[in-house]
Amino acid sequence: MVHVGQSPETQRNLQYGIETRSWGFPLWRPEYRSARPRFAVLATGVGPRVQLDVWSTKRITLYLFEVRENFYEAEAPHWPDEEAASLIKYPVRFGIEPLAVLHDVRLDEDGPLGIAASDAIRVSGTQQGRGMLVDMDPQPLLDAAGIPASWSEQQTVPLNRTPGFTAEQVKPPKSPKRPSSGAGFVSDPKKRKAIELHAEDMAVAHYEGEGWAVERLGKPYDLHCTRGREERRVEVKGTTGAATSVDLTINEVEHARNPQNTVDLFVVSDIKVDMRTDNYTASGGRVLHLHDWAPAEEDLRPRSFEYRLPQA
Repeated sequence: MVHVGQSPETQRNLQYGIETRSWGFPLWRPEYRSARPRFAVLATGVGPRVQLDVWSTKRITLYLFEVRENFYEAEAPHWPDEEAASLIKYPVRFGIEPLAVLHDVRLDEDGPLGIAASDAIRVSGTQQGRGMLVDMDPQPLLDAAGIPASWSEQQTVPLNRTPGFTAEQVKPPKSPKRPSSGAGFVSDPKKRKAIELHAEDMAVAHYEGEGWAVERLGKPYDLHCTRGREERRVEVKGTTGAATSVDLTINEVEHARNPQNTVDLFVVSDIKVDMRTDNYTASGGRVLHLHDWAPAEEDLRPRSFEYRLPQA
C-alpha cells in the first residue's frame, strides 16, 4: 500500500512509473528483503495527516497493479527527479503492471480495502510514501475493478481480461514554476536510441559468446543468429525501469507465434544513461532472457485498435 502525494513532482513520478512499469522507495526496510508481494496499490487524492476515524470517512483514487518483478537494488537513475539530479533517490525498485483505476473508493471497513489496508495507506502518506505490506484477500479489489478473476481458485490474473490504464489517465500536474532539467517520459529519441542500441549490443555479445554468428536486422526482427544448422531470431527490448512488460507490434507477436520460427526475447532493464555529453552513453543493465518465446494470449493486452472506415 502506497500513498502518493499531490505535489507536481510526485504526480509526474506517478505518471512516469505507470508509463515505465516501475516503482521505488528511498529506503530499504527489513520486511522488503523477504517480501514477495503479488499486488501494489498506489493511492492519491486524500491528505493522510488525519486521525483514522476522519480518514475512514473519505474517498480516494486507487491505481491497482500486479507486481511482476520483486524488490531489487537499482543501479541507474530512472524517474524525472532522479535524472534531473543525476542520482538515485529511490534505490528500492520493483516492477508493476497496471490492472485498473478505481475512483471514489470508500476508505471505511465496508470498502474493498478493508480497514487494515486503508489505514496502511494513511500511514504510508505520513512516512513520505513508504510502502506498507498488508496481508489481505485481493478479491474485493478485483471485483471493484470489474476484473473477472477468481483469486482463490486461480492465483493469477489474465492480463487480457483487465482494463489497464495509461499515464495519460493520471490528472496532469501543474507545470512547475521553473522548468525542470529532467528527461520526463522516454520521448527523447536520442536517449531512446542509446537504450535500444545498448540492449542490442548486450544481446549480440551474449549470442556471440555462445558461438552464434549474429546479423543485425532491425526488421522484421532484431537479430538473426546462426550456429551450424541452428537458427534463432531474437527480439531485443531495453528500459531504464523494471523488467515488467514490453510493447510489441502485431507483427512481432505473429512472428513469435509462428511455429516455423524459433524466437528468443532478450530484455535488458535498469539501464543507466549518461546524458552529460552530446553522445549519450548507456551502460549496465539486468538481463531477462526468454528462450523459445511465444507470447500467450492471457499475457497480451491491446493498447490500440485498427478501425475500418465504412465504405463511401
